[in-house]
Amino acid sequence: MTGALIRPPVPQADALPALVAAAGERAGLRFLEFFAANIRNPNTRRAYARAVADFLTWCEAEAGVASLAAVQPLHVATWIEMQTRERSAPTAKQRLAALRHLFDWLVTGQVISTNPAASVRGPRHSATKGKTPVLDAAEARQLLDSIDVSTSIGLRDRALIALMVFSFARVGAALGMRVEDVYTQGRRLWVRLREKGGKRHEIPCHHTLEEYLHAYLDGAGIADDPKGPLFRTIGRGTGRLTRAPLPQANAYAMVRRRAEAAGIGTRIGNHTFRATGITAYLKNGGTLENAAAMANHASTRTTQLYDRRRDEISLDEVERISV
Repeated sequence: MTGALIRPPVPQADALPALVAAAGERAGLRFLEFFAANIRNPNTRRAYARAVADFLTWCEAEAGVASLAAVQPLHVATWIEMQTRERSAPTAKQRLAALRHLFDWLVTGQVISTNPAASVRGPRHSATKGKTPVLDAAEARQLLDSIDVSTSIGLRDRALIALMVFSFARVGAALGMRVEDVYTQGRRLWVRLREKGGKRHEIPCHHTLEEYLHAYLDGAGIADDPKGPLFRTIGRGTGRLTRAPLPQANAYAMVRRRAEAAGIGTRIGNHTFRATGITAYLKNGGTLENAAAMANHASTRTTQLYDRRRDEISLDEVERISV
């Protein structure tokens, strides 16, 4: 698999939204600083940049707003209402958050006088279960066993999927690992993950994950490159690992391809394995508190969104309907 490093989309000076560009050089610089200096998470930066660009384009093209200072709460409220009809409530709330934070940044930078998004309320949303598709334990095992590990690509893919299942790692944290983040402590293999907000999270490996990581490091010949990325792209036409980290989009494409080859019909993604691992752990007697600690969740309420044990209960109950 090939692919270059995908960098987060920070807006460029020559591609500023028209309303920002028209507000002057100082406004443009402050706008760019919001994304480059104020938002550290690349996924958040990407989502915020898209939301802000969409809103400002709508303001100019559809709402007839003549300047950045002319944006009013009514404009924000109207656009968020449109987002609520077209997108999920969490997405609409995230897009409103992007506008609030941007306009706050512009206010403190004395580009505009008030924040037009401050008084706008987002849609109500309450979730007790996540929407991420989940595999049961047998399907997860089926997927792992279906991977041909006679090549570096197969060893890499199996190790990456197993890491997300057995350590509950987010794909971003997994793909951000270096070789040195797999290490031995107390005669057991451990992994070091850098999660959201720069939090460092260390966890011992399940024996299966330990086996797969050893096989990957040894088979791919990267154990002697401690500062290099753990999961790497494959050079075009060579079948060999490069020294470029595997982009998240490439990991998603790999997961979809592997699932299809394994005969798994569920439309899974990278986040599937985090929920799969947590559910399997809880079904086997694990506690919600320990699952939260292993997943590096600040609250067990977040962990509960990944617990899909009730799905099986619901299915069993539905089958009781005898007509």
